[in-house]
Amino acid sequence: MHIDWAALGSVFGVSLVTTVGLVGLFTLGIVGLSKRESASAQSGSATLAVTGAYVCFAACAAAVAYGIFLIVGK
Repeated sequence: MHIDWAALGSVFGVSLVTTVGLVGLFTLGIVGLSKRESASAQSGSATLAVTGAYVCFAACAAAVAYGIFLIVGK
């Protein structure tokens, strides 16, 4: 049995970077929504933060859908 360690390391690296990126993107979405709560408490507007949060959530959903497409598409 032969293990291609370079390919295994490459898959590990891409998986790690993608996971950290998606978690960071989702975290930015949550922070954007929390800005809406604090802005409404201070009677302000947080339209940009909410729009950014929805864009972050849409990007996360698109990345997950693309991953599912790659797995099931064959």
